[in-house]
Amino acid sequence: PAPAPSRSSLSERDEAFLEDLSRRLFRYFWEQADPQTGLVADRARTDGSPHDETHRDIASIASTGFGLTALCIAAERRWISGGQARERVRATLRFFAERATHERGWFYHWMDKATGERRWNSEISSIDTALLLGGVLTARQYYRSDAEIHRLATKIYERIDFRWMLNGHATLLSHGWRPETGFIKHRWDTYSEHTLLNLLAIGSRTSPVPPEAWYGWKREWITYAGYRYIFGAPPLFIHQYSHAWVDYRGWREKRPPRVDYFENSVKATRAHRAFCIDLAREFPGYSSNVWGITASDSAKGYVAWGGPPRDPAIDGTVVPCAAGGSLMLTPDISLPALMTMREKFGDRVYGRYGFVDAFNPNTGWVGPDVIGIDVGILLLSAENLRTGNVWRWFMRNGEILQAMRLAGLERYRRERAGPRRRAAA
Repeated sequence: PAPAPSRSSLSERDEAFLEDLSRRLFRYFWEQADPQTGLVADRARTDGSPHDETHRDIASIASTGFGLTALCIAAERRWISGGQARERVRATLRFFAERATHERGWFYHWMDKATGERRWNSEISSIDTALLLGGVLTARQYYRSDAEIHRLATKIYERIDFRWMLNGHATLLSHGWRPETGFIKHRWDTYSEHTLLNLLAIGSRTSPVPPEAWYGWKREWITYAGYRYIFGAPPLFIHQYSHAWVDYRGWREKRPPRVDYFENSVKATRAHRAFCIDLAREFPGYSSNVWGITASDSAKGYVAWGGPPRDPAIDGTVVPCAAGGSLMLTPDISLPALMTMREKFGDRVYGRYGFVDAFNPNTGWVGPDVIGIDVGILLLSAENLRTGNVWRWFMRNGEILQAMRLAGLERYRRERAGPRRRAAA
């Protein structure tokens, strides 16, 4: 496997910042989970106080996948005792393996945190089940000497009927299914955060989809500020979520143009920062170190925004997990951005669970919440920058390496650029 970033590339000040931030981010997954089910809240108030009745008891299975991974990070760093972490992981896996409602192994997107009952009439979600599996399989390898954890995690993965989610298509998986109406008509047909889902499906030992599924989706290219890369939806998270677990460093597609998806996400992040700097003419709150737009809360509610290209909804809001989710990709620009946000805006935007979900430096609006998946991508990205541990644990799953090879990805020696220096403030 490719080497983890060298610890020496982070200064003591960098490490101190990342340690404080990461502990706060983990606190969310510890405090906002039900100890019996392990289900993690979809969102919470920034100070940890009870949410309104609409959201108070709602858990997200994607947040729970990040949470399982967070428990492994916390155990390794001794933020909690090994016994505490192991018991929470066991409880979570027991719930999903033995109690949670599922359809051919796939789970509902939103559940009641305490009971696991379907909430908000949500769909059986293919992508959210995949993000849950990211955590399930990370735990399987972190606790690989624990027979019960290994058995439960394997049961959860191997029970999933991936071929069923194709809904008759040769290669493209559906977004999901509802008992009332059947399959969702949308499929994973263009580049997005779904590459993890694709690999899990191709690598399945019980219900694999054809390896051609990897090449079934469209690859559309964009060029911005001199960066050319494959893109899909506007939010930056599509270039981050799969990378939290799958270590794409040093892998590329065999077929021309031999795309390296790690480098693709690096270019997407650099282009996105340039895009935000260009927006500063309209919204002067953006700058070289205050940037980042991805799906988030806003003064007008939840918005799946980003760019390039320009999203007409953009109103000057900054989403810390946009820059933060790319710590593992572009530390030279992402780390100064987070440090600048904390220094410039202080405890208005930085609190019990790290950064608020979003804030607008142009209007003074600060979001009252944090969102589990946004907390999660920031924590996992920070850990991969610091140690590469999440990549290392997840990539021990033989199904993933098998899937990458079946899909036609190959190892190669990336040309090493010079040492990455921190961008000037």
